[in-house]
Amino acid sequence: MNILISGGSGFLGSAFSDELIKRYQPQSKEVHITWLTRDSSQTHPDAISMMTYNELAKTDKSFDVILNLAGAGIADSRWSDARKEQLLASRVKPTESLLAFIERRSVKPKLLVSGSAIGWYGTQGDKPLTENSASEVDFSHRLCDEWEQLAIKATEYGVPVAIVRTGVVIHPAGGMLGKLLLPFKLGLGGQLGDGKQIMSWISREDWVGAVIFIIEQHLADKTNTRQDSDPTNDSTIDDNTLKTPAIVYNLTAPNPVTNHTFTKEVGAWLHRPTFFTLPSSLLKLMFGEMSTLLIDGQKVQPQALLNAGYEFEQPTLKQALEQQK
Repeated sequence: MNILISGGSGFLGSAFSDELIKRYQPQSKEVHITWLTRDSSQTHPDAISMMTYNELAKTDKSFDVILNLAGAGIADSRWSDARKEQLLASRVKPTESLLAFIERRSVKPKLLVSGSAIGWYGTQGDKPLTENSASEVDFSHRLCDEWEQLAIKATEYGVPVAIVRTGVVIHPAGGMLGKLLLPFKLGLGGQLGDGKQIMSWISREDWVGAVIFIIEQHLADKTNTRQDSDPTNDSTIDDNTLKTPAIVYNLTAPNPVTNHTFTKEVGAWLHRPTFFTLPSSLLKLMFGEMSTLLIDGQKVQPQALLNAGYEFEQPTLKQALEQQK
């Protein structure tokens, strides 16, 4: 497999790369990973090649799969107008570069896996949401939707697209849990708001496993008819103008939890008290519009993954935390 990854050095891309090499090499399967970067001097593992966006525009190299993960962290700072523009541009520009590459290549990739987030659904409380659910329009939705719609244009060049809408990724090396480790270890951990908001999460191990599963399932089924013919899976984007399917997958564990439960589970995992509560009013004052990520919940189910036969290694939050020890 020859795979190109934008955002390959990030929290998810690096873990995906490590696991793909770990799985393939013992089986004597060839895997060649290339990270797409703007900085040619970026450090990287010896087993991984690097390619700049300028080189991408000129290369005659072909890739079996493209994994598109590039994008600034949505929860890294307040959503000022300038920050919103940055969040969008950091997703749109790399995707446009990948589309330009796909368009000019005579040998097309067999699959584009493009990142997104469960923010696509907007704020919907404890309403169960699957890949077929409608959205509520807010900034998170608009950001995700514009990114998705751009990636789906690859189907116009005959390249199937898998959109992966990711929930809160659980791993101490980064993401939400990584940011919370220090305050929790200091005994300052606590629930956010009333703690009733639903948190749809996935362990980093299962995120990586699910993406590899999606890629391998697709490459093993070159006609790409398995999911389309499955009456239990209607997550294919319906657009008569598309020449090949675009399929959506929610990358979340099958057991979402409330923020209160999350807080207690993390406290128990670290053997620390969790007495504190950050009121919603304070969170809104601290983070502005971005506070919606903390105090408004989403109950998102991975229906397409389950229908396709993916088995979660860490289906409960307790398992996801305990296996980090």
